[in-house]
Amino acid sequence: MRPFCAGATIKFHSNMSTNLLPRIELESAPNPTAAVIWMHGLGADGNDFAPLAPQLDLAGCQPIRFIFPHAPSVPVSINNGYVMPAWYDILVMDLVRVEDAAGIHQSALAIEALIANEVARGIQPANIVLAGFSQGCAMALHTGLRHANKLAGIMALSGYLPLASTLAAERKPANATTPIFMAHGTQDPVVPLLRAEASRDALQALGYAVDWNTYPMPHSLHPKEVADIGAFLRKVLAQKSTA
Repeated sequence: MRPFCAGATIKFHSNMSTNLLPRIELESAPNPTAAVIWMHGLGADGNDFAPLAPQLDLAGCQPIRFIFPHAPSVPVSINNGYVMPAWYDILVMDLVRVEDAAGIHQSALAIEALIANEVARGIQPANIVLAGFSQGCAMALHTGLRHANKLAGIMALSGYLPLASTLAAERKPANATTPIFMAHGTQDPVVPLLRAEASRDALQALGYAVDWNTYPMPHSLHPKEVADIGAFLRKVLAQKSTA
């Protein structure tokens, strides 16, 4: 395993000076040429997955900037209107019968702004991975497949495809062949496995190549999954040859 090098940095950004989401940034090495924008799940924040980044085996990867944004706090209907960090409102327990399209679109714009910020910092879209867990998974799939420029990959963890009925009309051809890593727990009580399988099937029906993985776990992470995430990043963010 290649740990973060001695020059690795951790940065915390509020949204006081820009229109970007507040976020945590970790760099695996100085002068990153790749980025992973990783969205958390309902009720969490960017701190949820930030500790995972230094545990990943990134041997052979480009220097990576990991970005863990914090979702805004909004009332969540299924929690009796309790205000918590959320990328969009959840209106019903089955997740997709009624969806908060406006909230999903608003968060997609905020994620697009983070992508644009990385491009402005010198990282090409083809070196950017969108990742997410649960609600964050939904946002990674929704935003990534509609992004105008080809991305390096999408990591969809313990979540589902939102607004699936509009994807065929709204998807962009640039990401028709973008690698998609999907991972789900066989005992997930929050996003049932059947919901994730339906999302996988919908993506495959549209021609997407989905790397589908299941693990014996509830709504969480599995050690084998962590290893598989590292392998996916080593594949899609491999160090470019200078020869």
